[in-house]
Amino acid sequence: MSAPVSRIALLDALRGAGILGILVVHVQLFAMPMPVRHDPTAYVVSGADPTVWLAVRVLADGKFLTLFALLFGAGIAIQAARGNGGRGATAAHYRRTAALLALGLLHAYLLWYGDMLVTFAVCAALVFPHRDRAPGWLIGTGLAVLAVAPLLSVALAWDGPEVLAVSGAWSAAPEAVTREVTAYRGGWLLQQAHRAPTAFEAHTSYLAFHGAWETSGLMLLGMGLFRVGLLAGRWPTRRYAALAAAGFGAGIPLLLLGARRSAAHGWDLRDHMLVGIHLDYWGNLLVGLGWVAAIVLLHRRGLVPRAVEAVGRTALSNYLLASVLCTAVFYGHGLGLFGSVGRLGQLGVVAAVWTVQLAAASWWVARFSVGPVEWVLRWAMHGRTTPLRLTAAEPAA
Repeated sequence: MSAPVSRIALLDALRGAGILGILVVHVQLFAMPMPVRHDPTAYVVSGADPTVWLAVRVLADGKFLTLFALLFGAGIAIQAARGNGGRGATAAHYRRTAALLALGLLHAYLLWYGDMLVTFAVCAALVFPHRDRAPGWLIGTGLAVLAVAPLLSVALAWDGPEVLAVSGAWSAAPEAVTREVTAYRGGWLLQQAHRAPTAFEAHTSYLAFHGAWETSGLMLLGMGLFRVGLLAGRWPTRRYAALAAAGFGAGIPLLLLGARRSAAHGWDLRDHMLVGIHLDYWGNLLVGLGWVAAIVLLHRRGLVPRAVEAVGRTALSNYLLASVLCTAVFYGHGLGLFGSVGRLGQLGVVAAVWTVQLAAASWWVARFSVGPVEWVLRWAMHGRTTPLRLTAAEPAA
C-alpha cells in the first residue's frame, strides 16, 4: 500500500508547487496593466523590472500552466485506472466540470479576468471521452493538438492589423494603459469596465484560437505521461535527472531567443505571432517538463515540505485565495496599489501570500478531509455532502 500513497503525495507536491509557482506569473497581472506580461517596456515602475520580467518569463510564465494541465489529465487517467469510467462516473465528471465552469465564470467576471478554471473545465469535458486510449495515442494526439495553437497564430498574423487589434493583452497604447490603471484603482463597479470585456475575450476568441488547443493537448499528454509512469513517479531517478537536464537545457535557450527577438523587433505583435510564439510555446513545454522532473527528484529526497503538499491537497481553494488576497492588495476595493508596485515589490507580495497559503493549508488539512472549495465541488459531483471534518480515527495525511 505504501507505493500508491507515495504517488498520491507526489501529485500533491506537484500541485502545491504549481499553485505557488503560478502566482509568480499571475501577480504581474494583478498588479500592472495587461501588456506588461509580454512587453516589459509597456509599464515600468522600477529599474529592476526588465530583469525580473525576463527571469519570470524564462522560468515560470507558461510552465506552471503546463504542469497543471498535465496533472489534470493525469487525474482523469487515475479515475479511469480505478475503474471509474462507467456511466455514473461520466455523469459525475461532467457535473464536476459544470460546477468548475460556473465557479470559473464567477471568478473571472466578479473578481479577476485572468481565471483559468473556465478553460480547464471546457477542456476537461472535451478530452474525457478519450481517457481509455492507449498511452502512445494519448501522447501523440496530445502533441498534435498542442501544435495547432501556434499554427493558428501564424494564420491569424497574416490576416492583417484588424485581426491583431482584438488582443487587448498586447495593446500598450498609453491611453489604454491609463484606462486600465484608473479602472483597477477604482471601486468594484469601475473595475468591471475592464474586467468583463477582458474576461469575455478570454472565453471566446482566445479560447477558440489558443487556450482550448493548448490546454486540451496538455491534458491528453498528461494522461499518456501518467500511463507510462512519468507523472506516476515510477521512472528511475536517472531518467528524471535526464528529463530535468533536457527540459531546462533545451527550453531556456529557446525562451531567451524568443525574448531577444521580441526586444529586437520592438515587442511587435505580428512578429511574435509569426515567429516568437513558436519559441515561447515549445520552450514552455520543455521547461515545464523540466520542473516536473525536478520536483519529483526533490520529493524523492524528502526536500518538498509537507506544507507544499498541503497546498496541493487544497489547490483549488488556494488558487482562489490568492486572487482574493492579491486583489485586496492591488485593487481599489482594497489598498489600491495597482500600477504603483514594481516587479521586485510584487515578488514580496507573492512571498507574503505564500506564507498565508502554506500556514492556512497546513492548519486545514490537519483538521479537514478536503479543502473548502473542493468540498463544494465534491457535493456538485456526487449530489450529496461528504464529511468535512476529520474524525479521531482518520489520519490527517
